[in-house]
Amino acid sequence: MDVLDIARWQFGITTVYHFLMVPLTIGLALLVAGMQTAWYRTGKPQYLKMTKFWGKLMLINFAMGVVTGIVQEFQFGMNWSAYSRFVGDVFGAPLAMEGLLAFFVESTFLGLWIFGWDRLSKRVHLACAWAFSLATMLSAYFILAANSWMQHPVGIEYVNGKPQLNSIWALLTNSTVLAAFPHTIAGCFAVAGTFLVGIAAWHLARRNRSTPSMLGPASRSSEADDPDRKVWFASLRLGSWVGLVAFAAVALTGDLQSKLMFEQQPMKMAAAEALCHTEKPAGFSVFAYGDVQRADCESVKSITVPALLSFLANGDVDSEVKGVHQLVGEYRAKYGSNYPVDPRLGELSGRPIDYVPNLPVTYWGFRLMIGFGVIAAGAAALALWLTRRGRIPRSRWFAPLALLSIATPFLANSFGWIFTEMGRQPFVVAPNPTGVDGVWMYTAQAVSAGVTVGEALFSLIALTTVYGVLAVVEIFLLRRFVRAGVEGVMPPDPGSTPDSGSGDAKPDVLAFAY
Repeated sequence: MDVLDIARWQFGITTVYHFLMVPLTIGLALLVAGMQTAWYRTGKPQYLKMTKFWGKLMLINFAMGVVTGIVQEFQFGMNWSAYSRFVGDVFGAPLAMEGLLAFFVESTFLGLWIFGWDRLSKRVHLACAWAFSLATMLSAYFILAANSWMQHPVGIEYVNGKPQLNSIWALLTNSTVLAAFPHTIAGCFAVAGTFLVGIAAWHLARRNRSTPSMLGPASRSSEADDPDRKVWFASLRLGSWVGLVAFAAVALTGDLQSKLMFEQQPMKMAAAEALCHTEKPAGFSVFAYGDVQRADCESVKSITVPALLSFLANGDVDSEVKGVHQLVGEYRAKYGSNYPVDPRLGELSGRPIDYVPNLPVTYWGFRLMIGFGVIAAGAAALALWLTRRGRIPRSRWFAPLALLSIATPFLANSFGWIFTEMGRQPFVVAPNPTGVDGVWMYTAQAVSAGVTVGEALFSLIALTTVYGVLAVVEIFLLRRFVRAGVEGVMPPDPGSTPDSGSGDAKPDVLAFAY
């Protein structure tokens, strides 16, 4: 492996790991703010318990997201300094706005929310919850604006061999980010909704093990004996509705993104379908078999739905969709057939450019994204059906299935990002077909010139090891507080505290957090 391969593996590992935390934090933050609003308006204790329980899990995930996210920006100076020099005049603006306008607001009001229980008025405390939850979405917008510029450069001029920003408004209203933002936020709510369903179903199952009936409505006596049952039932219903609506939004916004991809990155579209030759109309490949490792994809055979790809690409069943072979010729004519002769490119210096992304990764990544999303949507719909008219699921298979479904939207999000980034190769900054000539950059040109293979390999191993340890810590903390349930986050009942004269009573040192 050379420095380029190691640097790409490192950025891919750390980015996918970090993005496991991001959607859960964004989705849970908004839902927790909604739960607290319900408590503020109704005064019902179940909403307070929901706010504190899910808020605790959100805080654990937020802390891990901050730790892992800091490394992302450092890598631009570690392994990708050539990239940073090329795009720094543009890329720095949305990153700075994310830090100064979004992350600072998010962190400040989150701190006030954590330490403001019983110190701030209920109205001000609730306002803090909405401030930090909305700031998480604003933070996501700025990051997506930066990434979308790499997918579709706009708002720039080419000066002395470098792009310079001449319109921040054009960058922030890039058509790519306007489509990517609602798609990403919908994915965040899908993750949070499924998270609620899985954990709430598990807690309900713990309380139902002694109940002989398989499925039935909740009884008043059971609610009186276990008042926390309302917490888990309400969480299960909320997560189911949120998950189902979110997946519908993912599908609608994904359709918009596919049409933009047809215009802006036609090679990614062709690679996603293993479409070797131009077709009119083009069918959507449901399943492909053959040697998809070959860049010419000649041996690939697909089971297709006629004309569906043409409709997804352009909203017209008769549209032409260009295949890999035709696009390779167009790319070579427009962007060159060979890499520049440059010693910094190593083995790729002067070599022919492979404009075809990794077909197995793009093709199957796209389908795994859709497949796991459909599974998660099905789990949400099943949970809604089983809880209709106040029924509580008592089947032994439901809780394990709901727990397993938690992983599906995480996997869908991860495969979606892998497809998005791998499908852009060999560009780290993809050319805008209608934009300023010369504003693109090959991934091979973006690597730091002074980094050795040994240094890159050391940082890859070190960061992967640290992230592995952090994964163990997060799972341990989440598991601990999930198992503790409502009792693990609510302050003790004053009437149940040990007698002060016993000498055994010890204050809860973590009670200040709530």
